[in-house]
Amino acid sequence: MCGIVGYVGKKQALEVVVAGLRRMEYRGYDSAGIAVISGGHLEVRKKAGKLVNLQTLLGSDPLPNSTTGIGHTRWATHGGPTDSNAHPHVSEDGTVAVIHNGIIENFAELRGELTAAGVTLTSETDTEVVAHLLAKTLPAAGNDLVAAMRQVCGRLEGAFTLVAIDPRQPDLVVGARRNSPLVVGVGVGENFLASDVSAFVDHTRNALELGQDQIVVLTAASIRVMDFAGNPVEARPFTIDWDASAVEKGGHDLFMLKEIAEQPKAVADALLGRVGNDGRIQLDEMGLDDQALRDIDKVVVVACGTAAHAGMVAKYAIEHWTRIPVEMELASEFRYRDPIVNARSLVIAISQSGETMDTLMALRHAKDQGAKTLAICNTVGSSIPREADAVIYTYAGPEIAVASTKAFLTQIIAAYLVGLYLAQVREVMPGEDIAAVLADLADMPGKVDLVLDTVEPVRALAREFAGAPSVLFIGRHVGFPVALEGALKLKELAYMHAEGFAAGELKHGPIALIEDGVPVVVIVPSPAGRAILHDKIISNIQEVRARGARIIAIAEEGDEKINDYADHVIRVPVVPPLMAPLVATVPLQVFACEMATAKGHDVDQPRNLAKSVTVE
Repeated sequence: MCGIVGYVGKKQALEVVVAGLRRMEYRGYDSAGIAVISGGHLEVRKKAGKLVNLQTLLGSDPLPNSTTGIGHTRWATHGGPTDSNAHPHVSEDGTVAVIHNGIIENFAELRGELTAAGVTLTSETDTEVVAHLLAKTLPAAGNDLVAAMRQVCGRLEGAFTLVAIDPRQPDLVVGARRNSPLVVGVGVGENFLASDVSAFVDHTRNALELGQDQIVVLTAASIRVMDFAGNPVEARPFTIDWDASAVEKGGHDLFMLKEIAEQPKAVADALLGRVGNDGRIQLDEMGLDDQALRDIDKVVVVACGTAAHAGMVAKYAIEHWTRIPVEMELASEFRYRDPIVNARSLVIAISQSGETMDTLMALRHAKDQGAKTLAICNTVGSSIPREADAVIYTYAGPEIAVASTKAFLTQIIAAYLVGLYLAQVREVMPGEDIAAVLADLADMPGKVDLVLDTVEPVRALAREFAGAPSVLFIGRHVGFPVALEGALKLKELAYMHAEGFAAGELKHGPIALIEDGVPVVVIVPSPAGRAILHDKIISNIQEVRARGARIIAIAEEGDEKINDYADHVIRVPVVPPLMAPLVATVPLQVFACEMATAKGHDVDQPRNLAKSVTVE
């Protein structure tokens, strides 16, 4: 969610921080602010709305020169998106400025304590409480901001990233993290803090991971990391393997369009290096002993949103290839229903950012129950892969648009590789059959590219149906999660009613939604791959057509039978049944993007949404 930037060095902090905030606009936010130290004083500017509002304010009320600063884009939790609730928050005596990502769960108790002590609070946020606590703690801590931060963190409950500055220590930036992302950028004569590496990739590709309950202390020349007790900690270094151009639009009008177009390469990169010279799958970062995988008797996939739809697809494949039962769980519900997992369970957590709080908490619960855990993630060094027993990185590159596209396809690829690897080590699938599936996967970048070459009719359809009050999506087998994903994209981007259903469930209630003219998008199974499913979906189409629906069919090349039942047919290449989501999803991404554009919406930053959901 919120974007955090901290800088200390030789450059003008204002320029570095604002550029970093702009890089993180994709995370979703509703206000922005910045604080710098100049002449022994804090200077703060903040404004509700988009970053441009803050920049307009800075044009009329500029900040003085400074080489130390912090900045923030806020996604409202405690208190609405107003100027007073925007970060940074400053203590009553003006000694401390704080920015914060997360939720402090005991803020009401702490706020009451401060109010009773005569402190006047000027916002509705939980963050302001931290600024006042730091200021009140500083004298007893010898006016040492690091010591004060350690003490205050010990009083906070919940998930938080905090970054603070004190004008009496003008060359110092102090950060702390618990259950919320924070990374360090390592420069030469300058150092950086940020919610993610995109904020400082213009300046350095060298970074440090921060662990749970750790504090980092930056000067221009040094970086110190310690735990909340003050014990020194060695942070793990990593190198950012992409440059700033990867987070530019690259000639596309929208980041989402760029990322849709990048999907063939993303799928190819997700497969790169996964097969050894002997033809066997090798997952170098797996980290789980083969014998432990042989002992697994249940797989549970936990994920949220689009990642959950990738997990649903994975369930079909992993069960088919391994004959191990697979459960797909919404991570936000997992730990609250007392799930049955143990040492013979493999829990797979899927998250693009690796910081999805619901998924992280589900992973921790699984570990507490003794389960083996595996992360499927796109972001190296993030919390979920760091805490899991094993990780498979998707290597999709940065995904800036809030609505996920290439992450979804690469998550499916990664999950398929896990399924095939399980089949390989458990010897439940002949080697030649695994090789055949790997060959099919290797064909997928080219197949996705073919879809992208033929999506102009999809755009035209989206414009035609832009005025529809509702769009329904139906599918069977792996087409069902594709239908859910298509509906989710329309909800996210076009702000309209859209629902995905298992086609067989229509007659059990949802068919009541069908009325004259309602568009129904049908994910049509291959007539060759699963003939019975094809026949069944034709029956479902007839049911809704009889009630006035207009049918948009996503069907493979050569399926002529569908022409008699659909008002519009979008063709995709012929692929094996389990590969169908990789091609059928792409037209739905384009459909949602174009419909939102036709409605005049901000496609890359849809309202009320954040790219990385770092609170429960």
